Amino acid sequence: MSPLKITARDAATGPVMEISGDLDYATAPELRELLTTLTLQPGQRLVVDLAGMTFCDSSGITALIAARNHAHAAQADIALAAVPAHTLRVLHVVGLDQIFPLHPDSLSATQP
Repeated sequence: MSPLKITARDAATGPVMEISGDLDYATAPELRELLTTLTLQPGQRLVVDLAGMTFCDSSGITALIAARNHAHAAQADIALAAVPAHTLRVLHVVGLDQIFPLHPDSLSATQP
């Protein structure tokens, strides 16, 4: 089990949240809590960089959906970057790869 670490930074297109460690039942509430403090402006893009994520269960997927809902409520976009293969497979199976824009890395996700 890897502890969750969330780092936020700003990019030209909006905030980038870098997730590392396990995003699971025990840690997903931390991401959801952080989302409530995140101010998004209409037209911005929230990028969730998953390059360092080592595990994601259904609670983690639900937290990503909450991030999407938060972005859309602010009239902003969301993109997932560097999604690990095991999580990408789950997103594909449940059809979430059709509602989340996916990028190979945060650099490409933050391009206007």
